[in-house]
Amino acid sequence: MGLDNVAVQWPRTGRFYEPVAPAEFVDFAVLAERVPANAGPAAALADLIAESGTVRATGYSQLVDLLLGLNGVLYATEAEVEDEDPVIDPDGCAWIAGGLERFVAGHADFGNEVTFDTVTQVLRRAISAGRLAEQQLRWLDDRLAGLRDEGGQPPQWSFTLTELSVLASFYRRCADRGFAVYADS
Repeated sequence: MGLDNVAVQWPRTGRFYEPVAPAEFVDFAVLAERVPANAGPAAALADLIAESGTVRATGYSQLVDLLLGLNGVLYATEAEVEDEDPVIDPDGCAWIAGGLERFVAGHADFGNEVTFDTVTQVLRRAISAGRLAEQQLRWLDDRLAGLRDEGGQPPQWSFTLTELSVLASFYRRCADRGFAVYADS
């Protein structure tokens, strides 16, 4: 079983979070129609969001954790420990969206295909321009090494910028409309 990130009403009323009506995401269907023909996963993601207000987040979790520098971001593990609910509040959705949006913008020079190697290049370039670059580059090297398997092989990520833009748009929509995201695994 995988991880679904489901848009829910914030704050909750009673014991349970109420799912957001899929009508709040109906325009994602138009987005799915506009993506390039070679961007099937982006179209499928946009269609799923339009139909259900949900993202199948399992495949994105390693990448998002790396980009944002934490573990279990899409699983909402930080919130789960504090609040006992695996939920990402609207501010957390804005943070996730912002990180993805900045990454997509920073990746534009490397083309539309997002791989482990291109992610590494984008992050190195961004960190090198910041304060404490040497310390942060060591941290990045440790994180990247931790993602490799026993044989030293990196994760076989295969995303497009279009797909990650759709993903960012989901979290941005939740943030802008005051929705939370429930991590259902």
